[in-house]
Amino acid sequence: MSRIPPLEGLRTSGFRLQVKSLWPEAYSPKPASPSRPRQGGHDVPAHNPHSPVSLKALLPHAQFVGDDDVLVAHATERSEMVSPGSLFAAIPGTQRNGEDFARDAVLRGAEALLLSRELPDLSVPQCLVPDVRRAFALLCDALAGHPSQTLKVAGVTGTNGKTTTTWLIRSILRAAGHPTGVLGTIEYSDGSRHERAGLTTPDSQVLSNWLASMVASGTTHAAMELSSHALDQGRACGTQIDVAIVTNVTQDHFDYHQNFETYLTAKTRIAEHLKPDGVLVLNADDAGSSAIAQRVDLGGRIVTFGIDHEADVTATIVKESTAGTQFVLGCGEGAEPVLIPMIGRHNVANAAAAAAAAYHFGVPLKTIALGIELLPAVPGRLERVNAGQPFDVFVDFAHTEDALRRCVSNLRQLCSKRVIVVFGAGGDRDRSKRPKMAQAVLGADLIVVTSDNPRTEDPQRILEDILAGFALSFPPLHVEPNRKAAIAWTLAEAHPGDCVLIAGKGHETEQIIGTQRFPFDDREVVRTAWRDVGRPAFRRTGVAPTA
Repeated sequence: MSRIPPLEGLRTSGFRLQVKSLWPEAYSPKPASPSRPRQGGHDVPAHNPHSPVSLKALLPHAQFVGDDDVLVAHATERSEMVSPGSLFAAIPGTQRNGEDFARDAVLRGAEALLLSRELPDLSVPQCLVPDVRRAFALLCDALAGHPSQTLKVAGVTGTNGKTTTTWLIRSILRAAGHPTGVLGTIEYSDGSRHERAGLTTPDSQVLSNWLASMVASGTTHAAMELSSHALDQGRACGTQIDVAIVTNVTQDHFDYHQNFETYLTAKTRIAEHLKPDGVLVLNADDAGSSAIAQRVDLGGRIVTFGIDHEADVTATIVKESTAGTQFVLGCGEGAEPVLIPMIGRHNVANAAAAAAAAYHFGVPLKTIALGIELLPAVPGRLERVNAGQPFDVFVDFAHTEDALRRCVSNLRQLCSKRVIVVFGAGGDRDRSKRPKMAQAVLGADLIVVTSDNPRTEDPQRILEDILAGFALSFPPLHVEPNRKAAIAWTLAEAHPGDCVLIAGKGHETEQIIGTQRFPFDDREVVRTAWRDVGRPAFRRTGVAPTA
């Protein structure tokens, strides 16, 4: 089995990754339909049976131009969605400022503007605030009737584990007889209606409308993911939560937050959304999550969970295998055995976090254990793919150093033979984490580096950033820029008893190359490729860098 030389050696020997196309002709997919909306929920009806909202009352420190108050019945941040009589909120973006679209909004019928500065050439009433995004979030919440005040809401943030924890909370609350909605990375649901998600935390108007839809449909509880971006931007201002969970805080999104301190500060802001009797749930086993306790003033309203450290809610692992995990869940004086099909210590920690939330909602411990067991799997979270192959294949969303290390470590303990990892890194995202991701998978027996979602970044540069992390390690390595070909090669290379981890995309059903979205589902690729694994093109040829 050949080994890749250090990156410097690759350069001096003339080795260079040539990425002419990520899609060889045999694997060339067709672009997904461009007409499908990128953010779910825009067609959710705005539940607004309430009186128009007074901006003077809602935003008492705002300044007004052209009138001493503005009454709002409908608002939007998208100029193309303006209807006569609307208010247009000019929110600054990463590439364009909403002010650039204010004139278009007025021409479309906007009768008022929400701005950070006066636009004197537009003769409509203007409400001026320091932070338009946060003010707009408050307005959306008010127009929707403040739905979070009616609902029992659990908000979850953290570098990893948000989706699994919210799905576990929903499963537990349903087992207790509480209709529950969920908003997160995979889907938006009001308890009866479901839609594929566009963002981990939807924009302010979509968020408020979904919460209002929950109230209207008789849903009593909600579990929602709150990303660091959403918390930092104030996207959920006005939304109040009963339980705030921080699963863990490690490195991610430094392209946006720049460093760990500002990233941790953003995560800490979840506590600002707590209702007066709400509780903050922290991970006793994670330094980042635990550090938040020193940054907030909540008195005794902090609950901890953990596996290795003393905590209010504990999980003691009894048995682990690739078929599932058995543990004892403890809370107060009670303890209940739990058997789940999910694998990995991190999923046990997620279950303990969900249990802490449910316990605060008054769910008995026995029902909590039942609700955890009733969740068979979370899409793309160490999800087992069975295509008839004589080895285990797991697809996971792991795209951070910490998540990759946890997945590899868990499989290392459970797998009787080799652990094989397929992974890449997203384009137009934090470059500094790429070599660290490489270091995180060094516990594997065979590493396959490929593309993830390169977006508009040069795929060759992404691969070279990853390879820099292997420069001093000499791991058994295969480089294949085409993700579909990389998965097929890996399946042909795997032996009975091996464990294959395909990381990075998880539940996603598209791959973003340039500005186009192509249909791509790691799970379906595994099933298709396994049927073809007997073809000559997929015979084992040894491990070597692919140029």
